[in-house]
Amino acid sequence: MCEVTDPMMSDAAMKYLLVRPGVPAPLDPNFCPFILSKRQYLKRIADCLEFGKVADFHFAIERPDGCGRDSLPVFTKSHEGFDASVFLAGEAIRYMLWQRGGYKVTLFGPKEVCDAVTAAYSAGGKYDFEVRTMPKIYGTKWSVSTAAKLESLPANKEAPIQCGKVASGNRIAFDLGKSDVKTVAVANGEVLDSAETEWDVTNPDPQYHYDLIVKAMKATAAKLPGPVEAIGGSATGAVSANSEATWCDCFPNVPPDVYKEKVVPIFNVIAKKEFGDVPIKVINDGEVTAVAGGQMIGEGCLFGISLGSSEGSGYVYEDGSLTGWINENAYNPFDLNPDAPGNPWSPHRGDAAMYLGQRAATRLAKLGGIDLPAEMMPTHPNMNAASHVPHAQCLKKIQAAMKDPAKEPQARKIYETIGVYLGYAIAQYCQYLPIKNVLILGRVTTGAGGEIMMDWARKVLSADFPELAGIKFHTPSEHMKRVGQCVAAAALPELKKRRTA
Repeated sequence: MCEVTDPMMSDAAMKYLLVRPGVPAPLDPNFCPFILSKRQYLKRIADCLEFGKVADFHFAIERPDGCGRDSLPVFTKSHEGFDASVFLAGEAIRYMLWQRGGYKVTLFGPKEVCDAVTAAYSAGGKYDFEVRTMPKIYGTKWSVSTAAKLESLPANKEAPIQCGKVASGNRIAFDLGKSDVKTVAVANGEVLDSAETEWDVTNPDPQYHYDLIVKAMKATAAKLPGPVEAIGGSATGAVSANSEATWCDCFPNVPPDVYKEKVVPIFNVIAKKEFGDVPIKVINDGEVTAVAGGQMIGEGCLFGISLGSSEGSGYVYEDGSLTGWINENAYNPFDLNPDAPGNPWSPHRGDAAMYLGQRAATRLAKLGGIDLPAEMMPTHPNMNAASHVPHAQCLKKIQAAMKDPAKEPQARKIYETIGVYLGYAIAQYCQYLPIKNVLILGRVTTGAGGEIMMDWARKVLSADFPELAGIKFHTPSEHMKRVGQCVAAAALPELKKRRTA
């Protein structure tokens, strides 16, 4: 478990931010959704009639291909709500950072708020993890500063990415997961072969990873009727627009200097050295989920959420284009309960990873009446480490209990609780995205649990966000379960134009 370093929320901030959801989580009564806290805060500040006690705080987060902008009304230093303003401003920036990415933050607003946020986003501050991590993603120095005037903040800029949609020719696709490498051979849209190769992601040697990935790809490519013409892929973590593995957490133990030299260019090197410099396109695994989902239902404005080892998610616009964001939504602030769980990857409490993946199920297992050995109890060190293996084993026990009539009534509360999480997560993602469709998949959604989760997510939207009640939920078709995501990944790169005589 990564040590939680977040300072405790002050009593003054709690007064403005802590709220009970309209649909309580059956096994998590103190769950405090970020989106509801923000809504309550905005109502409280809108009701403030004290002259000179409210001002506007603005922030811009620049990244190589764009810039995110947002604003927040804040209480001034002399108001009792000041602590709540500083807390929420910091979390709002963290949310945008992990959703879109960025390395340069520019602030404008009351000096005391800007100073407090600047300190939090400086080395050694509350958000030191983000300060250290974002430069790894972009290879650019981190900076946070305050502008002298609002007009000096860079404008909002988005550049949606268009990818191929047709898997013509001979292609291979791969997916780098946390336990295996999946490879697929596709010829003119037809899947000819697929394989899963076990993978020790903890190995610190980049050559081990390179050799294993190449061996798996070549074994699958041998099933094609001709040479490989294009490679599509997906990986957990941040992947650049140029298919560079800028910060992929499936290489966690490769030393930073070696990572930059050997891992960042690994996909492009494989395409060039091993497959004759064919076109390659690699994106975040959550984005592939969204692309495949959009193709399955024939619509865009779709947010895909994979509840697997962690949360993998992404979005496709109405025209099928991608956001180009890093989509590391598992690191987003989600639960403002001061006693929310920590996690093995970041020093913050209440990150989405602990609510929208198998760790959500396993930390609720005991409360759900599941018979657990000592090593699977929520407080055991095994369940608070980076390894996903014990959680996969625990999830199987939960799924078995769902099939036992005597245990099902209590076990289903695990899925009801995750369904509540899902509903508030969707509302949170709607803050920046026009979502009309939601696709859920992943091992946590298998069996009756998936339907239970969707039912409770609908309850949340109807109760607390009636304007979002029309969002349609989808689950993968059998075709998508088997090959849909693979074909979507394989189609990502455009083929090189053949020369004509």
